[in-house]
Amino acid sequence: MNTTNHSGDDMPKSDEEWKRILTPEQYTVLREKGTEAPGTGALLHEKRAGMYRCAACGNELFSAETKFDSGTGWPSFDKAIPGSVNLVRDESHDMERTEVVCARCGSHLGHVFDDGPKETTGKRYCMNSVCLAFEENKTLDNPNNA
Repeated sequence: MNTTNHSGDDMPKSDEEWKRILTPEQYTVLREKGTEAPGTGALLHEKRAGMYRCAACGNELFSAETKFDSGTGWPSFDKAIPGSVNLVRDESHDMERTEVVCARCGSHLGHVFDDGPKETTGKRYCMNSVCLAFEENKTLDNPNNA
């Protein structure tokens, strides 16, 4: 994981290109730093094994093994894939927080807090569902997802 003062963007696109690629809600959150309403995200209660990727560029962000129920209304993870995100100081809305952005495309994903599970990392990566694409693990042992 990189800690930086910039969002990074290895995939520069114009606003018009992003608007063609993303849904209006995705564009608002990923590119304009919006937030989806708590409890509304499609991936909030997802429990299958798999990988969470950036909905804008496909970058691998979080393994399903690191997901936990924080009770906050947003998907939460205790650890990001190394090198997948950048952390940016965020002083918006009269608060001091740490924004999480995709290291590949610079899209806003959510924020990270120090109130996660103490038995693991103590971190809570509080992500917007709309920013994530879930890819279920496909195994030969499970005929339901082969």
